[in-house]
Amino acid sequence: MSETCIADMLLAVSEACSNAVRHGGPANRYEVSAAIGYGRCDVRVADSGDGLPTMPPHFPPPDTENGRGLLIMRSVVDEISFGITPGRGTTVHLRKHLAWDDSADARPRELAAV
Repeated sequence: MSETCIADMLLAVSEACSNAVRHGGPANRYEVSAAIGYGRCDVRVADSGDGLPTMPPHFPPPDTENGRGLLIMRSVVDEISFGITPGRGTTVHLRKHLAWDDSADARPRELAAV
């Protein structure tokens, strides 16, 4: 997979998790699930929050501290959607079509520890 593709997904998932901690309801608990297949990566971040009113139309002014997360996610993934179930929580679904870097096969592979 290309380094850009990996970086985009890491950024989007990081933003989604940050929003889950900030807006996700009591105890700041959330769940992340991921699947890779059919040339795409799908990640879902679920929390117990009330959801969001709407996607902001544009980035806030530079001196504003918050309000960029959803727009950042939207700009680096191919699809973003939200599942909001009143009383049960919110799920952010991120999808990125995978781009392959042919030179990646020539590099040594490293395992990541979580």
